[in-house]
Amino acid sequence: MKLLLVEDETGLSESITRYLKQEGYLCEWVSNYQEANEKIHLFQYDCILVDINLPGGSGLSLVSSLKQMNTGSGIIILSARNAVDDKVEGLDLGADDYLSKPFHLAELNSRIRSVLRRKKFDGQTEVVFSEILVNTTEQSAYVNKLLLPLTKKEYDLLLFLISNKNRVLTKESIAEHLWGDDTYLADSFDFIYTHVKNLRKKLLDAGSKDYIKTIYATGYKFSDQ
Repeated sequence: MKLLLVEDETGLSESITRYLKQEGYLCEWVSNYQEANEKIHLFQYDCILVDINLPGGSGLSLVSSLKQMNTGSGIIILSARNAVDDKVEGLDLGADDYLSKPFHLAELNSRIRSVLRRKKFDGQTEVVFSEILVNTTEQSAYVNKLLLPLTKKEYDLLLFLISNKNRVLTKESIAEHLWGDDTYLADSFDFIYTHVKNLRKKLLDAGSKDYIKTIYATGYKFSDQ
């Protein structure tokens, strides 16, 4: 899952980013309003963690922009403020949750998982597609109850494909989602083919049907059609 942290406190940001990466997220960090505004208009994120007080603008303006753009990203407001008015305004603008500083990183992780379940998986911790089951809490996947020996990137790729089933995903969008925004600098996306090939083989070896459809010159689609 790909996250964006918008926070101007360097020490806190480094702690949050390090912790979330250890928990298996792809987490990017920006420290001001302008950089955050550029990011949300250029790239897609599963969840955005945003402080209210930012150099150059308000985090609440970012929340408003995100809702107008209808990105589908989860939004959690992080703020030292504990005023009811700020919390109400943020939630009214469309934020999914609000966490007051200081907070425990484990609680932040729990809030993120909760938002992602609601936004992506209808509140469920298990995602089922025919004979495939993905447990988002354990970060594991099964075919007919047989555990798949997936790498972290293969698991992320499978979850991304299932989350976007029946949609054509370009190689560029897959690379950006799983490896971050800097992948647009890559000379080619041949490494995507390698990961897809390995994932497909593991699924087939476990008894799954071949749901990964190659869309010529574009990318891939996960579908049973």
